[in-house]
Amino acid sequence: MKFIKSLYIHKQLYIYLAVASVCFLLSYWMPTLFSIAWIVTIIIAVLLLIDLLLLYQPKNAVQARRILPDKFSNSDNNPVPITITNKYGFKTYIDVIDELPVQFQKRDFLYQTTLNPNENHDFDYLVRPVDRGEYYFGHLNIFVSSILKIVKRRYQFQNQQMVMVYPSIIQMQKYDFLAISNSLTEFGLKKIRRIGNTSEFEQIKEYVQGDDFRTVNWKATAKRAQLMVNQYQDEKSQPIYSIIDTGRIMKMPFNGLKLLDYAINSTLAFSNVALKKHDKVGMISFSKKIESFLPAIQKLTYLNRILENLYNIDTQFNDSDFGLLYAQLKRKVTHRSLLLLYTNFEHISALKRQMPYLQAISKKHMLVVVLFENTELDTILNENAEDLQSIYHKTIAEKFAFEKRLMVKELQKHGIQSILTAPENLTVNTINKYLEIKARGLL
Repeated sequence: MKFIKSLYIHKQLYIYLAVASVCFLLSYWMPTLFSIAWIVTIIIAVLLLIDLLLLYQPKNAVQARRILPDKFSNSDNNPVPITITNKYGFKTYIDVIDELPVQFQKRDFLYQTTLNPNENHDFDYLVRPVDRGEYYFGHLNIFVSSILKIVKRRYQFQNQQMVMVYPSIIQMQKYDFLAISNSLTEFGLKKIRRIGNTSEFEQIKEYVQGDDFRTVNWKATAKRAQLMVNQYQDEKSQPIYSIIDTGRIMKMPFNGLKLLDYAINSTLAFSNVALKKHDKVGMISFSKKIESFLPAIQKLTYLNRILENLYNIDTQFNDSDFGLLYAQLKRKVTHRSLLLLYTNFEHISALKRQMPYLQAISKKHMLVVVLFENTELDTILNENAEDLQSIYHKTIAEKFAFEKRLMVKELQKHGIQSILTAPENLTVNTINKYLEIKARGLL
């Protein structure tokens, strides 16, 4: 039974059999072909037997292994390395069919190569998950053919391998490296000129050319009989919260990824940068109820807890209760904090309904409302309207785009900071806003 399950007929055998069948058919009119047809049939049978012996005489002549990480990064291209070893004494033709998790909906995976005797071959392919959760890989199937290409032998390896798909760890590591190397501008993160002096005192030092005269410490200068200045450093350990709206509006997909997952990926990358800048970070998720609350803490190891919390967040098909959010912040967040609220409003009327709660929150905290541009409308906005229906579509699209800009103006009118961004630029724009607020001392 195991032999039968591993045996596959190569398409070339059907060609040989077709030739033999044509010879038998034509022999009805040309009897001399009858003997040739039998000779062809015997040759095919002999080749089949030889091919079976070549492929099945060694027991485990091919070894293969799929190397999976502990975690995949959501919305990123994750490599899946595969290594194959040929222990046959002849050149083999290899077809690789990997059974990918059902979430990818990919049923046409095929990789082909040839291997010389005792040769190792390594390759990898990329997968891009767009949902968090558990992903199960099926069998790694290796189909081996000899140079005769009469039959194939199937080898199977590593069934039911599981990988957890977490928020974008790759994106977090990218911005982590840039934050450490102070080269955030490489990805469009801009440096903001500091306005005023909201820094913490660090030490008194001797004046050197280029120091600000406004920082001269005259008492120390009189004592030392040389010019001394105060040195300051950026304020640290300021509480910062990422607040994620998990209501039905965050279910909207862009490029295969929900708005919620864009917000989750941004929260992870932003929290990592803020921790490296020595601020406290926390997070809240809410819809009809407060689903999770992590207080702001300044520990790099705290990022693991944030990651686990973000992994378990899911979209709820409810209208979000901003009044409940206000009550939770009033009760649990007692110090003035920077609040990054990831949400979305499709109509100005929806924003105005929640405006009293946003105003109440902004009185005590530095509130930044993050809104998403509907990038799916760009195609309609950029094309020429050539008939009545396309005019209607373009008019409606322009109305939606205008309302988004109107929301930003409405928030500014009430003294609330905002970010209007395309989903794919969310992380960069969020970190930019954080750097701007820190530089201007608005917190």
